[in-house]
Amino acid sequence: MTSPTRVLVLNSGSSSLKYQLLDMRDSGRLAVGLVERIGEQTSRLEHTCVTSGETREQNGPIADHDAALKAVAEELSRDGVGLDSPELAAIGHRVVHGGMFFTEPTVIDEAVLTEIERLIPVAPLHNPANLTGIRTATALRPDLPQVAVFDTAFHTTMPESAARYAIDPRIADRHRIRRYGFHGTSHAYVSRRTARLLGKDPSEVNVIVLHLGNGASASAVEKGRCVDTSMGLTPLEGLVMGTRSGDLDPAVIFHLARVGGMSMDEIDSLLNKRSGLFGLCGDNDMREIRRRVDEGDEEAALAFDIYIHRLKKYIGAYFAVLGRVDAVVFTAGVGENAAPVREAAMAGLEPLGLAVDAGLNAVRGGGPRLISPASARVAVAVVPTDEELEIATQTYELVGKKS
Repeated sequence: MTSPTRVLVLNSGSSSLKYQLLDMRDSGRLAVGLVERIGEQTSRLEHTCVTSGETREQNGPIADHDAALKAVAEELSRDGVGLDSPELAAIGHRVVHGGMFFTEPTVIDEAVLTEIERLIPVAPLHNPANLTGIRTATALRPDLPQVAVFDTAFHTTMPESAARYAIDPRIADRHRIRRYGFHGTSHAYVSRRTARLLGKDPSEVNVIVLHLGNGASASAVEKGRCVDTSMGLTPLEGLVMGTRSGDLDPAVIFHLARVGGMSMDEIDSLLNKRSGLFGLCGDNDMREIRRRVDEGDEEAALAFDIYIHRLKKYIGAYFAVLGRVDAVVFTAGVGENAAPVREAAMAGLEPLGLAVDAGLNAVRGGGPRLISPASARVAVAVVPTDEELEIATQTYELVGKKS
């Protein structure tokens, strides 16, 4: 009997469940889907069988994650690739925060669950939902390896000089305060894929990865290892994002509390949900912002300029951190699709060897590609991220080692 080769990847949010089923013999997708608005009367499940091209949709109440995963299992069974299939090798779970304890993909047991739960205070929006998905999947397939792949793991190679905040280390250690970084599966995948695009091994190249979606982060990757990243204790630090402020003077919080009379919860909501591009101009969709800019909207133009200014600061900083840069690479929804963002981010950085070719930059879609002129000293690339494939690959490699 041949060993099972399929991996189900689950990304469980507070009210959503994204999933993909992959066959690791060729890394091909068999099914993809999304359950959203879990717990509401207007829940929706969209499922696509990749092999047949058929897409099915369910609308109606889905009470909780247990019901959501059971509905997903039914859809997979209709395609003949069910959750009970002997061809399923493992289930890989995205877990946002692994702290310093988890530096690599990990087979989940009670001790692992306990540690993920202990990290809830530093990831209150993400880890509880991730735990729910793990427990639900384990209940449905208790015989199957469940593997956690952590967003923070790729960044645990940062030196202490980059990971530490300049506060009393005894207080920091007591409360687990340090820079952890996020989007690690994306930064890992994209940095390696960029090296391949350059025809080199990851150990030979230094790359600045710009993961620009509604959440956004940058990383400095030296010879395949992360040495700095823009997000910190939480995903709030760093670049301007869709609804998050990114970097700001910590005293702003004290000022809002003392002078503005705002509670900690109100400030938390302001900085995480009502700031960033949305806070600046009322939109967090870059396509809409660019439309408004092109129509002469000054509010949208200022929001775009602030976004680009912060991005350039991190690019320059990571040039200094790395010393030598072989490529700057754009990924995720904005990075992959917003040519004006790429053009504006590179403008004025020619002394660093950076430039984009207007024609190459204007091309939409497609796989990994260079958008810099052939004569450029530093490559500029667009590499579509594939976090699900990265999770599946890490999961399958781990299960294979243990089998």
